[in-house]
Amino acid sequence: MDNKPRIVFMGTPAFAVASLSALLQAKMNVVGVVTAPDKPAGRGMQLQKSAVKKFALAHDLPILQPEKLKSPEFFEALKQWQPDLQVVVAFRMLPEQIWSFPPMGTLNVHGSLLPQYRGAAPINWAIINGEKETGVTTFQLQHAIDTGAILLQDLIPIAPNNTAGEIHDTMMEVGAQLLVKTLHGLFDNSIKAVPQEQVIGNLALQHAPKIFTKDCEIDWEKPCASIHNLIRGLAPFPGAITKIDGKIVKLFLTQMIEGMPKEAPGSFITDGKTFAKIACKDGYIGLSDIQWEGKKRMPIIDFLRGYRKPT
Repeated sequence: MDNKPRIVFMGTPAFAVASLSALLQAKMNVVGVVTAPDKPAGRGMQLQKSAVKKFALAHDLPILQPEKLKSPEFFEALKQWQPDLQVVVAFRMLPEQIWSFPPMGTLNVHGSLLPQYRGAAPINWAIINGEKETGVTTFQLQHAIDTGAILLQDLIPIAPNNTAGEIHDTMMEVGAQLLVKTLHGLFDNSIKAVPQEQVIGNLALQHAPKIFTKDCEIDWEKPCASIHNLIRGLAPFPGAITKIDGKIVKLFLTQMIEGMPKEAPGSFITDGKTFAKIACKDGYIGLSDIQWEGKKRMPIIDFLRGYRKPT
């Protein structure tokens, strides 16, 4: 294994674990792992390890958890691993000193078909915008975020009712396999990086900025298709937000119901037992999963058991 390129892996959440696991299964020479510091969580605010740290510990991989990526101490510790290449999956933005120093550079796994959907929330925005497909891209890091030369891509279809959570889980596995394929191609010189400028041409680029609370608020004056896409694009997290009887609720699973509403957009219609829908501009949104403020997420039938319409 020692004569193989030395790889440092950087990642934090469960999404990144699939890629790290795939590298080990492919007998890649992972010499160290960089992940986020332990953070307090839960009722007792006990320190919690990241998903990547838990996996690394279980596989006896050396770990670094820098508080500051620009600290000289972190850079010196990283250099001790003598990486030929760094792999980044769902990690923080790296300073140039970090991503540029390995001889083979640093590559990233991104959840879109770059150059489309550069940014922090590519899965969410692809679904919110009603895309029929998305994908995974491996690319070389450079200074501007998500703009480096493309190595390989793999396409993922988006079904009409797919949620962001479902696409995330699919992408986690597809991305892991694409990463291994990319590394094999780099090591045997069978793939060539393609600058994104050569791909963009006259494309109208879509962007994927971080999701904020205002992005989650439902405008019932919009068409049903747009609202349905927003809800599934924000499920299961952070959840699309609206109000029912003046109280904040989150919606997760919905269906579009045809028929021009007689009610005003945003009106909540229910039989009080098994069925609920909300009027929008050109139809209705049928509700399947809902979360009342301060309560747990539940099926609409369970929600309606405790629902009493204000008089």
